[in-house]
Amino acid sequence: VRLMESGGGSVQAGGSLRLSCEVSAYTVTKYCMGWFRQSEGAEREMVATIEKNGSIDYAESVKGRFTLARDNTLNTLTLQMNNLKPEDTAMYYCVGRQGVACYRPSYYYDYWGQGTQVTVSS
Repeated sequence: VRLMESGGGSVQAGGSLRLSCEVSAYTVTKYCMGWFRQSEGAEREMVATIEKNGSIDYAESVKGRFTLARDNTLNTLTLQMNNLKPEDTAMYYCVGRQGVACYRPSYYYDYWGQGTQVTVSS
């Protein structure tokens, strides 16, 4: 299984970025997938996850600003991030697990991409 993120970068507060995750040897619609992030000195935290049945969970801090989607044809996962804030600065990871349900703790996830850096300046 290979997860490869792209789309990170540096933006000013209020700006937008779109992260993509290309998935190999794993079908995005069959399992739980999502995005985690980790800022310097902090633990990894769930940003958004999507279950096999399409149910999406967002962290409270990103609700209304971030949108998670999966593309069944391209077998990709995306995270549209709008109205970015400096506190969104982190390394963002695409994740997957061998299960249909999603959970917030990071230890539930079996597969991790290498990460893509998002930096938001004020």
